[in-house]
Amino acid sequence: MAAICVFCASSRTLDQRWLDLAAATGAELARRGHTLVSGGGCVGMMGALADGARAAGGRTLGIIPQSLVDLEVADLASDELLVTDGMASRKTLMIEKSDAFLTLPGGLGTLDELFEVWTTATLAQHTKPMALVDADGFYRPLVDWLAALADQAFLKPAGLGLLTVADTVPAALDALESQLT
Repeated sequence: MAAICVFCASSRTLDQRWLDLAAATGAELARRGHTLVSGGGCVGMMGALADGARAAGGRTLGIIPQSLVDLEVADLASDELLVTDGMASRKTLMIEKSDAFLTLPGGLGTLDELFEVWTTATLAQHTKPMALVDADGFYRPLVDWLAALADQAFLKPAGLGLLTVADTVPAALDALESQLT
């Protein structure tokens, strides 16, 4: 099927519900026959995501900068682990290797990845579908703020429309799959 890149938190101190969401996301990707493309980490939601995919028989591709490998947070169990020279080249390679993008809850790194992919899509550098999982209203304030940006002409409505917002992982994956076919 498709190579779907998932952006999510790598923090070691997250509530269990977020780790469970990540593991279930990995399993759902595998169940649907997709390859997981991730940031190549073995901690936090990122680690749970990859473990969930592999436990369900899925293939994983991790992309990680050498500086994080040096901190011993690389997902060495990945089916394929690509090491880059920095965060910028990591994002570029993630975009190149992926057919679609799914964003789970996360912090600055997750938002940085989402906005990089979204910005390059608005500039017509790719036409790959993107979905944001607003689990338990996690991203509701951000989505509302982005809509206000569009209302004030800081963001074109067409650009806002490139990002699908879904309440659940299955709904987000359904949306991505429908755009891939």
